[in-house]
Amino acid sequence: MRKLNHVSYKAALKIIPKRLKVASNTFHNYRKLSLNDKADIPYGQVRKLECIFGLNIGELANYSVDCKNLDVLIREPLRDGDTEK
Repeated sequence: MRKLNHVSYKAALKIIPKRLKVASNTFHNYRKLSLNDKADIPYGQVRKLECIFGLNIGELANYSVDCKNLDVLIREPLRDGDTEK
């Protein structure tokens, strides 16, 4: 948003919260979040923001999730600390 000119910036402040179906204050709080904050923007809202700003999936992600696929997990033996239910 910092790259927008003044007119577009003001319009974005009105349009984006409506498109996200959140209050203006909620959108303002989203914008203030830093990477180390415990609060987080819901995934669906992040995806909408990526679409609005023409970003690829995951470009607004603030962390990556590393995991093995199910086939690998099935073949691995359970270790201490893993729970089996």
